[in-house]
Amino acid sequence: MRRLVVLSVMALSIGMAPVAAACGTVPGAQRPTATQPAIPSRSSPAPSSAVPSASGSVAPSASTAPPATGQVLAPGMTGQGVLRLQLRLAALKYYPGQADGQFGADTLEAVWAFEEVQGLPPSDQVGRAMQAALAHPRSPAVLVPAGGATRVEISLQREVLVLYRAGQVALISHVSTGGGYYYCSPGGGCGYAITPVGDFQTLSYVPGWVVVPLGEMYNPVFFVGTAYAIHGDTDVPLDPVSHGCVRIPMDVAAFFHTLVKIPGTPVYIRG
Repeated sequence: MRRLVVLSVMALSIGMAPVAAACGTVPGAQRPTATQPAIPSRSSPAPSSAVPSASGSVAPSASTAPPATGQVLAPGMTGQGVLRLQLRLAALKYYPGQADGQFGADTLEAVWAFEEVQGLPPSDQVGRAMQAALAHPRSPAVLVPAGGATRVEISLQREVLVLYRAGQVALISHVSTGGGYYYCSPGGGCGYAITPVGDFQTLSYVPGWVVVPLGEMYNPVFFVGTAYAIHGDTDVPLDPVSHGCVRIPMDVAAFFHTLVKIPGTPVYIRG
């Protein structure tokens, strides 16, 4: 049976006008990608592709070789080149979904995250520049060096989330944060779609699809009351488009909550 939760949201003041509605996405939104994976309906469990290791980091295969130089990879392609790309991304703590040699939406979102960390222009293709970076990647910039051995860092500038466990990078994900637009919620109250910057911590987790005044969110991990969360969404584009929450891909949202202590994991958001 579908677990459907409806949240009643209190107005919060976090350095801007009080917010009277939680984040969410318009029901039925889909990711704008060439190859759309199976998205859990609002009556189904989490995607089965999410398989974090027992240590909490994403478990890569033994092979971590980057794709062959010169072979341009793109969504919809299949084969050994795509498989090598997936294995390399997983070894670097990005999560491309199943290592199955199929370039789908999950792999594309991992590609975006890698490009964002490397400072490459986000693209739907894996060409020479990204292949060179895969061979000699840079680590994500550390936002809060003394923030704790286990912490979540979110860069609004790069639209990237980095999870550290025991002082090591355990997961890197593309995100979509507040779009900066002005909105009014159906239940009343208006505000700007801004993701708050500051030091927070995980507060609570609600499994499954959650209905909020502005739409729906999947497996939310709240860090400001019951208004702002890191949550799964079927629409996680390159641009910041959320109402203020931190959207993560559905496959990552399926297990993200298992990698953090709830409550109590520091969440640092920087511009």
